[in-house]
Formats: sequence, C-alpha cells, structure tokens
Amino acid sequence: MGAKGMRSSRLAWLRALFAAPPLRPPGARPEREFAALCIRCGRCGAVCPYRSLVPAGWEYGSAAGTPVVIPRSVPCYLCMECPPVCPSGALDPITDKRAVRMGFAEVNPDTCYAFLGILCRTCVDECPLGEAALIQDGQLRPVVLEGCVGCGICEKVCPTLEPAIVVRAATGGVRP
Repeated sequence: MGAKGMRSSRLAWLRALFAAPPLRPPGARPEREFAALCIRCGRCGAVCPYRSLVPAGWEYGSAAGTPVVIPRSVPCYLCMECPPVCPSGALDPITDKRAVRMGFAEVNPDTCYAFLGILCRTCVDECPLGEAALIQDGQLRPVVLEGCVGCGICEKVCPTLEPAIVVRAATGGVRP
C-alpha cells in the first residue's frame, strides 16, 4: 500500500473513531453484534413506509451500508415493519414500540425555546409515546423520561435551526 493509501486508511479509521454512534432501527442488537450480523440486504429499508432507514456512510468504516436513522431528515415512526423482515437476526422481532431502545433524547437548555422563555411544546405534542417519554415541567420546559425510545421525532419537529433536542444512540444495547 502506498503512502496515499495508508493516509486514506488512517483518515477512514479516525472518522469511524470519532463519528457519533449510529442510530439503529428498532430491535437492533448491540452495535458490534448488529454490525457483524447485518448482511446489508436492504430489506428493512425497503419495507419502511417512511423511508426512515438509509445505509450508513463510509464514515462508519466496516459498518458502512448497515441501516441507520437520521432523525433530522426522517425519524423512525415506530411502525415496527423492519424487525420481522431481517433475515440475519441483526434485528430482534419486537412488536411493542414501547420496548424499542434505539437511543435517548437529550434537551439542550441553551438553545431550547422553552428554556429561553418562549412558549414551545412542539416536541411534547409530537412524541408518539406521550407522557411515558416526554413531558413539561412546572415551568413548561421539556423533560425526557425513561420511556423515551429514541425514535427521533422530537428532533425532527424541533423548530430551532439546530435541533435543541437530539437523540443519542444506544450503544451496546443500553441507553446512552
């Protein structure tokens, strides 16, 4: 391998090292197991009526081509169509959207309108799990609860230029 090939290999390794953990589809096994089991067949993406699943890019190194959700573009609407069609077992066949553990939403109080004194409840109103996952406190600010499954709908609907509520992907099958 020439110097140019070694350099690009190192850059790919660094990008994979510092890339945010990918937000996986419902039922995804822990990241290493998921990346090893996924055969990149695209069935999960093909069955998704919302086109929420897209192939991971080159920045994910050897996991490139595996399905990811990019909430700001198209979140997961928890239709639960993808787990049953996975032929490799990378996705556990779950049907209850409350059992999903894709990630966990986090609110940035420095940019969230509600924390800045502007009445906004967009994320609370649009959460598909309602009060099990996202509520407002006594000062009408959003509070993420343990029932959050990490679908990303809150991130998608956040009216700020850069979303003030973002989903952090679960790693190793547990919440971040």
